[in-house]
Amino acid sequence: MKLFSLFIFMLSNVALYAQSMTANLNSAVRKMELDSQFEHALIGLYVVNNSTGAVVFEKNGQIGMAPASSQKIITSASAFELLGADYRYRTTINFKGTTAGTYLVVKGAGDPTFGSWRWEGTVSKYIFLSVAEGLKLKGINKLKGTILFTNNNWETQATPRGWTWEDMGNYYGAGARAFNWNENQYTLTLQPGKKVGEEVTILNMAPAPGSAFSLKNELKTGAAGSGDQSIIYAAEGSEAGHVRGTVPAGVASFKIKGSMPSPHQFFAVALKNNLMENGIVWDEGSLESTPSNFSNTQILTEVVSPSLDSMNYWFMQESINLYGEAFVKTIALKQKNVAAADTGLAIIRYFWSTRGIPTSALNILDGSGLSPANRVTPAALVKVLVYAVGRPWYKHFYEALPAMNGIKMKSGYIGGVRSYTGYVKSKSGETYSFAFIINNFDGSPGAVREKMFKLLDLLK
Repeated sequence: MKLFSLFIFMLSNVALYAQSMTANLNSAVRKMELDSQFEHALIGLYVVNNSTGAVVFEKNGQIGMAPASSQKIITSASAFELLGADYRYRTTINFKGTTAGTYLVVKGAGDPTFGSWRWEGTVSKYIFLSVAEGLKLKGINKLKGTILFTNNNWETQATPRGWTWEDMGNYYGAGARAFNWNENQYTLTLQPGKKVGEEVTILNMAPAPGSAFSLKNELKTGAAGSGDQSIIYAAEGSEAGHVRGTVPAGVASFKIKGSMPSPHQFFAVALKNNLMENGIVWDEGSLESTPSNFSNTQILTEVVSPSLDSMNYWFMQESINLYGEAFVKTIALKQKNVAAADTGLAIIRYFWSTRGIPTSALNILDGSGLSPANRVTPAALVKVLVYAVGRPWYKHFYEALPAMNGIKMKSGYIGGVRSYTGYVKSKSGETYSFAFIINNFDGSPGAVREKMFKLLDLLK
């Protein structure tokens, strides 16, 4: 009888704690709504108790909102389910000897980590060395400059629909292709002027594009401490772009990153230089793309990517948009034999519709959340989180979530949007899944972050 009474007492305490939390959240949200920074904003908050499945709090939980990078949890969970935690990409570099000379043929597999500096086995230095050693083992010391890059059923459009012109030329606007290299980004080293308004000098672009790409420099020097206020404007496949805006005075050099319009061309320049350093003669030639596999080739080297669980860690930790777009297209390739963004997104929406999330709650145009036209409900994000808890890959999914404000959660930020979604454990021992999105706020994004963190503290 005493044990039964103790059990009832404990249940009562849990219920009272939940009621108190709901009341506190309700009060906090009402206070936010009265804040002048959110006068014309839309606030969405959805909280579920993972143990009971009960909805602890809901404010606009069923309203589609721009989620920014919080949308990545959908792509992440979808990739684990539809590709598997052990999935790996395999890129082969082949050769073909003809009467005209020996050609290289790169058979891209859509690997977003090819040439990445994040793993020892993916770095460009390792790839270049394996090609050089492979050629020497075959007795080949002279190459025709032509490199063929095969598409392998990947669509030619790299950039998802809905991305803005201001994003596409910058490093976070790198789209996914059959062949990706160095995470499809380059670094500009700049020298600001001494005074505000003076011209900025481009000291270096690395990797070097050769003659494949050039930038018209319209940068000016900004006030000391003003940070990176630059934008690179360039479309995929373009041979030229513009860099505009300001970088701060008061530093000897300043670095910004851009998105490679043609990664295969940047790669070819670097490969040629490296092979020549290793004694491989490189005749002048050209770069070509072919929609199908080039026949009768022999493999020089195969580069295998890290497993998906390892890729997903960086996808979530560093919010690498390229990885998300590659995952979406790879899902399409695996199920429909065509690596197309729209096909992959349709598969993802259907998958979640069979698990209780209406397709109308997932109006998504990309796999990363970069498009401001994405619309996802807070409830949909939470349902994905709750679903993940019971899956075999949950440990990898959870560990990949960044830790912020003492909470494991994914953040999102684009113009006028702040979002957070993840898991939090309360003092009572209960674990909650939540999604917190604010659209169309006014003023400082940093101030919004602090106000959102303060509200999320109520869940602890």
